Amino acid sequence: MLTTKQKELLMFIHGRIQDTGVPPSFDEMKTALDLRSKSGIHRLITALEERGFIRRLPHRARALEVIKLPDVALDSSSKAAGFTPSVIEGSGPKRAPVQSAAPMQPETSATTIPLMGRIAAGVPISAISTPDNNIDCPPDMLGRGEHYALEVSGDSMIEAGIHDGDTVIIQRANTANNGDIIVALVEKEEATLKRMRKKDGKIELEAANPAYENRIYGPDQVEVQGKLVGLIRRY
Repeated sequence: MLTTKQKELLMFIHGRIQDTGVPPSFDEMKTALDLRSKSGIHRLITALEERGFIRRLPHRARALEVIKLPDVALDSSSKAAGFTPSVIEGSGPKRAPVQSAAPMQPETSATTIPLMGRIAAGVPISAISTPDNNIDCPPDMLGRGEHYALEVSGDSMIEAGIHDGDTVIIQRANTANNGDIIVALVEKEEATLKRMRKKDGKIELEAANPAYENRIYGPDQVEVQGKLVGLIRRY
């Protein structure tokens, strides 16, 4: 679920807190990860916070709390098998197709679309050639073109009605309108589900949860991987 850099930073923060009781500074994190700027550290910290690994404490300088650590045993076995992080993770056990929360009309046939896994970090969606599973989707939820499904991880879009564990239906696209909720690939490294705003030649990825801050990038730093067109929830 974490990129190599995200995990490296998480373990560095954890180790420093264990040793000194104080989180490292941005300069110390930048030096430890051999990054050129603090903006890269800021992006990694935001990603770790969104994924529930750390928490920033308000009104306190250098106030970071490590909430959980990755499963070391799982990470070790994955690395031994040649695993590399990807935008779409689909290596988990097969599951039964997800059914829509809303009852489907008997006369309407469901459309099968690929379930690509969980939105995470790594390479673009287009690099994934084999879906993890398929799900049945109400045909009136789909428009023209190609569609796929993703499981949502995190609560950064909860006020847009998108909850942790929901399955979102995505229409493949490389462009989107201002205000669309998109799958965005940031700097070819990290993918996220956010609302896109275009402001003054910049792209703002807007969270729908006041606990998370919006992030602003140059137009060449964000690639649209698809647009949200529907949502399926299990109860």
